[in-house]
Amino acid sequence: MTRIDDTFARLKSEGRKAFVAYVMAGDPDFETSKEIVRGLPGAGVDIIELGLPFTDPMADGATIQLAGQRALAQGMTLDRTLEIARDLRKTDDQTPIVMMGYYNPIHSRGVPKFLEQAREAGIDGLIVVDLPPEEDAELCIPAQQAGLNFIRLATPTTDDARLPKVLQNTSGFVYYVSITGITGAAEAQADAVAPEVARIKSQTDLPIIVGFGVRTPETAKSIAGIADGTVVGSAIVSQIAEGKPVNEVLAFVKSLADGAHSA
Repeated sequence: MTRIDDTFARLKSEGRKAFVAYVMAGDPDFETSKEIVRGLPGAGVDIIELGLPFTDPMADGATIQLAGQRALAQGMTLDRTLEIARDLRKTDDQTPIVMMGYYNPIHSRGVPKFLEQAREAGIDGLIVVDLPPEEDAELCIPAQQAGLNFIRLATPTTDDARLPKVLQNTSGFVYYVSITGITGAAEAQADAVAPEVARIKSQTDLPIIVGFGVRTPETAKSIAGIADGTVVGSAIVSQIAEGKPVNEVLAFVKSLADGAHSA
């Protein structure tokens, strides 16, 4: 059982849905980023997605691409991203941290060394968007052998023939991408998402978390209502990009968490 498994078990026993928040490590700068991450659990976040900055983030829209550029310009690295996780673990040993990003920085570090460092830093799971199931031997299976969940994305174009392949080595939860396209591109619609969530649930016992296109407490509530929880990323990153102070960013996060938890 990982922290992710424990969190979903606890939420299920409480009859609550999960709220997952994404932030880019090192945005707008290293110290502010640490402060935001430290504040997320108190703002109602059940699982933290910590973005690993990368120069060529092909699945991300402009908001998160710019966040990655800001972080890289501030000297953000894989090591400093892991340091943000370690910083949270000084005060919080329960909230799961999922590192989300691309394979290149991990490959450059070397998979065995990266997994050892990620475990030591308190990372619980990985979302690596540019590694398909055909490459599971590369990172997915070693990660799970090291005790980390490997979370896969399913999308509106993941048909019934492809879905079993996507699910076969997934653990922790399934991340359903509610829209076709990049992050922050459109608003998620619960009535369109509900049949897809039901289709995936018919193939797996894993929790289904829906992300992309969730920007308001109302949408967080409606999406969480038809899934096991929801993810918000771009809307939170936009608050950071606008230069909002940490307390205002966290107040916005709390409003989203309250929406998801009211589902």
